[in-house]
Amino acid sequence: MNMIIYGSNYGNSKKYAEELARKINWEVKSYTEVKNINDYEDIIYIGSLYAGGVLGLKKTFAKLNNDDRKIIIVTVGAADPTAKENTDHIKACIKNQVAEFVYEKANIFHLRGGLDYSKLNFMHKSMMGLLYKKVSKIPEDQRTVEIQGLIETYNKVVDFVDFETLDPIIKEVLSYSNLNIF
Repeated sequence: MNMIIYGSNYGNSKKYAEELARKINWEVKSYTEVKNINDYEDIIYIGSLYAGGVLGLKKTFAKLNNDDRKIIIVTVGAADPTAKENTDHIKACIKNQVAEFVYEKANIFHLRGGLDYSKLNFMHKSMMGLLYKKVSKIPEDQRTVEIQGLIETYNKVVDFVDFETLDPIIKEVLSYSNLNIF
């Protein structure tokens, strides 16, 4: 059985996972429910970006066998995925979380999520506050796209969830499966 697995604290990755599951007719579950990743054939992992990593990715893929299954890793974060410096940073984080064979065989996609500071838990709110204080001191001409985005959206509600951005992932799945969904 093929599986979509997600790691989500505030719901955006779960929204994407459930919508993708609906569109391609795969099962979906939280990474916290995965007992043995080797029980699944092809895998799509959709995870939220937190503090330099993808939620649940390392734990989920820790015991994956090196075989011929297809793997897609999808990250969801507030940072703009069209900025190369953002995606390069995200890919480096993924590379640190999974075995080399997983990283090498995975097709990686990046989606934009959102952020509602009023819903952050104390730890995440504190971390974001400290980060904001630090980066807001950086001169404008030295800020990266990611830093500028953080400053512009700090303490606001932003929602960039767009289900149409799932289309390239669906096309990738169609390239190796017998699905007929379009």
